[in-house]
Amino acid sequence: MRLGRGAALALLALCALCAAPAAASSHVNAVTIDGSINPASSDHIMAAITQSENDGAVAVLVELDTPGGLLAATKDIVQAMLNAKVPVIVFVSPQGAWAASAGAFITMAGHVAAMAPGTSIGAASPVSAGGGGGDRDAEGEREDVSFQKAEKFTTAFIESIAAQRNRNVEWAAKAVQEAEAITQIEALELGVIDLVADDVDSLFAALEGREVEVVGGEVRVLELAGAELRRLEMTPLQKLFNWLADPNVAFLLVMAGLAGLYIEFNQPGMIVPGAAGAVCLLLAGIAFQILPFSWVGLLVLLLGVGLIAAELFVTSYGLLFAAGVGCLLLGGLKIFDVPEVAGLAIAFWGVLVPVVATFAVAAAAVIWAVSKAMLAPQTAGVDELIGARGRAEGALEPGGKVFIRGEYWSAESEAPVAPGESVEVVGVDGLRLRVRPSSGKV
Repeated sequence: MRLGRGAALALLALCALCAAPAAASSHVNAVTIDGSINPASSDHIMAAITQSENDGAVAVLVELDTPGGLLAATKDIVQAMLNAKVPVIVFVSPQGAWAASAGAFITMAGHVAAMAPGTSIGAASPVSAGGGGGDRDAEGEREDVSFQKAEKFTTAFIESIAAQRNRNVEWAAKAVQEAEAITQIEALELGVIDLVADDVDSLFAALEGREVEVVGGEVRVLELAGAELRRLEMTPLQKLFNWLADPNVAFLLVMAGLAGLYIEFNQPGMIVPGAAGAVCLLLAGIAFQILPFSWVGLLVLLLGVGLIAAELFVTSYGLLFAAGVGCLLLGGLKIFDVPEVAGLAIAFWGVLVPVVATFAVAAAAVIWAVSKAMLAPQTAGVDELIGARGRAEGALEPGGKVFIRGEYWSAESEAPVAPGESVEVVGVDGLRLRVRPSSGKV
């Protein structure tokens, strides 16, 4: 009997030792999205899901605070979530955060959708770059056919997500068709989300033991108690793309690049402005591959720079300059074909106006300097010697030779000058200089 009890205790100890590493290795991978939804943020989330499937994470936590973003990037994220083999928990946090526009799609696509107090969700209507959503006719339909197509597609998209996750399909449609937005309390009451939690710890405590169904119908039990929270950061390349995906940054790069080239063309040989401008335009080109931009807006921007440059050669009394500044403002408004409500439009008063004003002031300074130089009397040739000083190579009584600026000249002096004394040029008669004695040293 004693031997059996000892064997049992040894077996239990062995099981405990085997189970300890497994418990210690339990972890949740977490990513934080606190800006626009763009290709960089979608790649970050998809990489986190893939890594979690491979490293045995209990779940993926997406802490979300976004004004929205691009539909293509949203589609990639939603598709990855719906096909994830690991539970994905979307938590709209911290307090005061929002899941607007694209954020509503992502929140509803999670296996678990949660929100912190003081947060909001919704306003997922498709809009134009100017912020409008198209007028409706008497029957409530969009008058613009393109808006009708966009609205119907996004409505069907969010309804399918809500149905897949057993969430409120009716409200999901309103979020798109009527730009419906609600607080975390209303979202919980309407069945848009699963729970409200103050922070990650309370969220994990509330989810402990909850069953969720991942792709393929497999049911997973969330065992989050004591799980290690591993935060996954963006790679340097993802951070760069995420930075470039901001239209304000892209516009600043475009304007900085154009300004650098403008200065270099007007003052050749400075090198630094031209090189810096080329680098800025290269980064702006990368941004154009991320953001949907308008060729019309870009051409209007270039036209504005051209009109400002033309002011140097055409006497328009400032009309070309004013037209150029107007084109810069108009081009800045139209260069990126992205929705304003999604937080992806250029800030008019915060970025566009100050940048264009700075560019205009700098261009005006260049125009003034170049114009002043062009209007100044020409002093090329021997005329530039007037005022120059040299020394007498021999006695000037009154004629003789002088040495000025590395050359010997025939000269005639107003007063006698001894050899080696300093002289100053007061006039030029053909190839003969008229000089006078100078008290300074050469």
